[in-house]
Amino acid sequence: MRQAIIEAQIAASEGEVPVGAVIVHGNQIIASAHNQREQLKDPTAHAEMIAITQATESFESWRLENCTIYVTLEPCPMCAGAILQARVNTLVYGADDLKSGAVKSLFNLLNDPRLNHRCNIISGILAEQCGTLLTEFFKKKR
Repeated sequence: MRQAIIEAQIAASEGEVPVGAVIVHGNQIIASAHNQREQLKDPTAHAEMIAITQATESFESWRLENCTIYVTLEPCPMCAGAILQARVNTLVYGADDLKSGAVKSLFNLLNDPRLNHRCNIISGILAEQCGTLLTEFFKKKR
């Protein structure tokens, strides 16, 4: 999670919403990314989406089984869907996202029994530090 926080800090320094994501297989980081929507002018350029793309290239497979994704903020519906589609085993995230969280806050996509894949979820890891990054970023914007 600490590496994901570093990625979120990089995002903030670039004027992006400070969200970072890291994907781990075994004890090795195979992907590390941060939000780049403004820079790339791409609404899908969330940290999780970029990290998943990096990881699948590293893995040479779209299946990220036995991988864990660490994210500083609860994933949105798009990112939760991508986590499911990539067959990521475990999600670890920091702060809840009460406005668009699709894991716990608004929806529970990762454990919906109607879908063919489930994901282990560990929430609240370094939540205060992750949330403070976002709060401070938006204070400066306003």
